[in-house]
Amino acid sequence: MRLDCGCCMLRPWREGDEPSLVRHANNYEVWRCLRDGFPHPYTRADAEWWIAFAKQQDPQTHFAIEVRGEATGGIGLELGSDIERRSAEMGYWLGQDFWGRGITTAAVRALSRYGFETLNLTRIFAVPFASSSASIRVLEKCGYVREGTMRRSAIKEGVVIDQVLYALTDEDFAHMSPVA
Repeated sequence: MRLDCGCCMLRPWREGDEPSLVRHANNYEVWRCLRDGFPHPYTRADAEWWIAFAKQQDPQTHFAIEVRGEATGGIGLELGSDIERRSAEMGYWLGQDFWGRGITTAAVRALSRYGFETLNLTRIFAVPFASSSASIRVLEKCGYVREGTMRRSAIKEGVVIDQVLYALTDEDFAHMSPVA
């Protein structure tokens, strides 16, 4: 499965991505906006584990963000279960050298389309840190609606912080223009 985003491509993680994954993921500025499950420092062993995990998925829900033939970031959906089985949480990151180019926005749009059209989801949500203005801008550009602030809901680097809940539903998506 490959999803063309214009300025980037979403594709499955594969063996051989390890060097670029470590190069872009082993960055404090990337890590500080992500959950602690994303390792820091990010090692070759972390990359090997991730690629092995991602290759076993069915359905495919985690993708490399490829720019000019190189894996420069990642994006994925964590599918819900039980009564939330048609919902998913989206997460994403991009190597710092590629920030500010519209790549993450294009990737979020493409993965949202995939979630609704291929995985038959009814809701996709994201929970960025309230201080992550770039991530919030990406979600808003992609039509995600701010549903609220989750006050004092996370701890990062020993500091209690707020998160913001954003979501897009299949009904919202159906009414969006193709460019949005």
